[in-house]
Amino acid sequence: MSKVNIQPLADRVLVEPAAAEEKTASGLYIPDTAKEKPQKGTVVAIGNGKKDEPLTVKVGDTVLYGKYAGTELSVEGADYLIMREADIFAIL
Repeated sequence: MSKVNIQPLADRVLVEPAAAEEKTASGLYIPDTAKEKPQKGTVVAIGNGKKDEPLTVKVGDTVLYGKYAGTELSVEGADYLIMREADIFAIL
């Protein structure tokens, strides 16, 4: 898990996406142009929540989120997504 100096605000969560699958279950390699965006990642930082709405997720949780959830950002060469907790579907 990465150490990053970003502090999300309110109900926002910083997620490090899981790596995209490199090959299929049968062993075929997937070209970069055909790789699906991962919809699973690890929470690396969380905000303080909203008044009367504490956050459910914790740093280190593996989560599932929507295909188009969050805003992509790159910090020191690493890619992250910042999204509202409501964009997260489940904790795995």
